[in-house]
Amino acid sequence: MASSILLLFLIICFCCCYGHASSAFVEVVCDETSIGQVGHQSMLTCKVETTQETNGLTILVVVWKKKGDDQFLSALDKRAGKENKLQPGYKVALNNRTVSLVITDTKVKDEGDYTCQVVTDSGNAIKSTNFKVTAKYHPPTANISYEKGIPKSLFCKATGGYPAGELRWFDENQTEWTKSAEPRVNKMEDGLSELSSKLLLMPGSTFSEYTCAVYNASGNRVDSVAVKLPFTGPEPPKQLSAIIAPVLVVGSLIVGLLLVLLICRKRSQQKNRRPSTAPLMGTHDMVPHSNQEIDPPPPYFEEVKDSMA
Repeated sequence: MASSILLLFLIICFCCCYGHASSAFVEVVCDETSIGQVGHQSMLTCKVETTQETNGLTILVVVWKKKGDDQFLSALDKRAGKENKLQPGYKVALNNRTVSLVITDTKVKDEGDYTCQVVTDSGNAIKSTNFKVTAKYHPPTANISYEKGIPKSLFCKATGGYPAGELRWFDENQTEWTKSAEPRVNKMEDGLSELSSKLLLMPGSTFSEYTCAVYNASGNRVDSVAVKLPFTGPEPPKQLSAIIAPVLVVGSLIVGLLLVLLICRKRSQQKNRRPSTAPLMGTHDMVPHSNQEIDPPPPYFEEVKDSMA
């Protein structure tokens, strides 16, 4: 508070010294609007000009203030023995007749109207300028909500953007379903926006894929994420899936083992039925054993025997 009073006193003194007539020779020209990005360095620039030709112009004091804030942001004082007054995160840059306010780490709170007041050896002047802040949204995330194992809704969220944008829904045929969604915009602690949207899925009218797209405040599409519906039937419980998996593995092993045993048994039976291929040991091996008492000779055997005698 003391520094603000001191600065105001200095400006009044300079105004009194140079008078209102001299102030007509000097004017400050600023850009109507400047745009900065959150997390980056920003610069508000003004130029000091004269309405009439002068032999020279010396800038003595430059003061930057934000409207609605009692304290000044930066004050550059080039007079001998004087010190500059700078708040952390802000500084004044002077290049010939160009005076700029540098914001080292831009935040949402920096958005607003600013005044640049200049005191010279030929007069003083003041001018206002507007500063806007933007921030890009982080990549969106999306997931599926189930009810009794059936997909019931899709949920999408995007954070970190400014100003507030919009989430839109499209199906796989690029048909928009945003009007059927439930959008919501939340303001985060740092002033950035959090977008969320819930799309209800009606039975029998869902598609295999949906896209959640992020649009900034200017209506431009900046990012998107696709959501694929894996199936339309009920979702199996996780505990049941954990039990079914090992059962299927063990069952497959048992079936495979039974098939191997069956094949081995079939081959063994075929081998036992195959005729012998051992070499002949003699002609008598081919004559079957006979017993005359059991197997009597044929009727013509006696006739052959008498003729040989």
